[in-house]
Amino acid sequence: MAQDNPNTAPPISSPGGNIDFNELMRKYDSESAFRIFSGWLGKLVMLVAIAMSCFHFYTSGFGLLPAQHQGAVHLAFTLLLTIFLYPASKKSVKNANVVPWYDIVVGLLGVCASLYLVVNYMTLIERPGMPSDLDLAWGFVLIFVLLEATRRISNPVLPCLAIICLLYAYFGNVLPAGMGHRGFSISRIINHMYLGTEGIFGTPLEVSSTFVFMFILFGAVLEKTGVGKFIIDLSLGLAGWASGGPAKVTVVASGIMGTVSGSSVANVCTVGMFTIPLMKSVGYRPHFAAAVEAAASTGGQIMPPVMGAGAFIMAQFLGWPYIEVAKAAIIPALLYYTAVLIQVHFEAKRLGLSGIARENLPNVWYLLRTRGFLLLPLGAIIYLLVAGYTPLMAAFWGILVSIPLSWLNKETRLTPKKLVEAFEAGARSSLGVACACACVGFIVGTGTLTGLALRIAGGIVDLSGGLLLPTLLLTMCASILLGTGLPTTANFIVTSTMAAPALKLLGVPDIAAYMFVFYFGIAADLTPPVALAAYAAAGIAGADPMKSGVTSLKLALAGFLVPFIYVYNPILLMVDATPLAMIQATITSLAGVYLLSMATIGYYNGNLSWLMRIVASAGALGLLVPGTTSDLCGLAALVFIYLWQRFVAKPSRTTTET
Repeated sequence: MAQDNPNTAPPISSPGGNIDFNELMRKYDSESAFRIFSGWLGKLVMLVAIAMSCFHFYTSGFGLLPAQHQGAVHLAFTLLLTIFLYPASKKSVKNANVVPWYDIVVGLLGVCASLYLVVNYMTLIERPGMPSDLDLAWGFVLIFVLLEATRRISNPVLPCLAIICLLYAYFGNVLPAGMGHRGFSISRIINHMYLGTEGIFGTPLEVSSTFVFMFILFGAVLEKTGVGKFIIDLSLGLAGWASGGPAKVTVVASGIMGTVSGSSVANVCTVGMFTIPLMKSVGYRPHFAAAVEAAASTGGQIMPPVMGAGAFIMAQFLGWPYIEVAKAAIIPALLYYTAVLIQVHFEAKRLGLSGIARENLPNVWYLLRTRGFLLLPLGAIIYLLVAGYTPLMAAFWGILVSIPLSWLNKETRLTPKKLVEAFEAGARSSLGVACACACVGFIVGTGTLTGLALRIAGGIVDLSGGLLLPTLLLTMCASILLGTGLPTTANFIVTSTMAAPALKLLGVPDIAAYMFVFYFGIAADLTPPVALAAYAAAGIAGADPMKSGVTSLKLALAGFLVPFIYVYNPILLMVDATPLAMIQATITSLAGVYLLSMATIGYYNGNLSWLMRIVASAGALGLLVPGTTSDLCGLAALVFIYLWQRFVAKPSRTTTET
């Protein structure tokens, strides 16, 4: 619409070339590798997906079912859609307009096993701990279908971990003393996992069936209004003219979109199709352009107000209102994105890159006047969360607000067709998270049944000699390693159950322990050799995947250091912090990431020697670690580098690659 206004420049079309978006998503995002139906079968799947969204939308606004009922209906929809949409073998033809008979059987069995709990609820609560043979049979069926559905939509890692945990629960009596236990019968295991509230139908699935689904649906509705294009256009208008402007646009736009989508790879593919070619067009190297998009998109999961699904589960584990978790994440997220922005700025200066001519950029005021209302639903959610409403109610009203607001502009209007498409897309997008949350219940359930979590926590502490730093390093490695094969949500649940208790044993506050494993679980999307977000971005940029992954890791370095800092001193998470201490910690930490960015890019008013980069790194650590003495040392390093570059070193803007 901007092109119709004489005060607005023609829109910049995406120079993405002939990249197949769907094929790229299928390659790097397993949740996108689904069957594509047409005809009556496509309509049937669409109706089931819409019914799933309508069920959640209605219950969120007018009253949830009892927790186990809500989770059971949620899981019934999830299993049916997952088995129908995702083939048993990745080699199967994705576009075959047919569902094999065995998939129909498996899908319907999953529905029956889930709804069995709803239909027989009163009977089951009258005989707790005394399951009948029929109860156990349906429990076995649900366990099988859930493992199979999770394998199809993600990869074998999570189901294999779940199976190992189930075997551990059964064969505990034959294991060595350090890890062994008395062992449990098959009937006891099924009863715990299926009929209890600490297995499949535990906290993760409860959160998935309420908060998480509604925010995914909210994101799907917003997407249909064209908010993604608006955010990119607005970011271009605000920062596209600056030195290396398209990269700064990428950081801002991907950060905003990432907090709504909650998926690193999906965000890379949607926003990156536009921003990566723009970055390349002004002179950024392909691998650097890919790395910027990957780092910015991944950081969206730690950016309030929405964050990723794991943040909702964290709030449940802590017993905190969600807004308190979001508040704790503000400063670390600010440091992360500040570091990325400064690095892309230094890289642009180092290479002598310019921005896009202002006459070729969208007019900011015209955008705000004609489509600025698209941001109001996000504003409404923030207001409701701050006002004390539950995330569930905030998402419900966010969707309701989005519909009438969209009618203020013909291009953004949510027609009945678009709304139906949004409800279908919301249900489809929720399947991966729902399967992961249900399947990880086996791991959590094994921990509560056998005491495995405490044994692992004790083992980590023993291995590290009871010292905090080695414990943090071991926990970091475990989180990243698990993240290479698990979705972010599942990774957070596993590490918060198995690894975070080790940090708590050493006196780390709960919020710092959970946030630590949350950050490093997300970082797995940027960490080679399985850096899916970086590899997806490299596919768009036509860059070397490994080089893109290493560069994205460098850009996200602040995200690796800050968690260690807030564990040692949780002021950055607003824990026991006075206003003065908070202001000092924030300002010095921002100066710290500024120095860190100098060190990683190797530029500040000219190329930095390795000696100056070492000084910058030491100064960054001094500023990031809270404390007046360390802050003064870090500031001294900053002043020294400034004076050296200003009066001793000759300014240099060569294009030597670091």
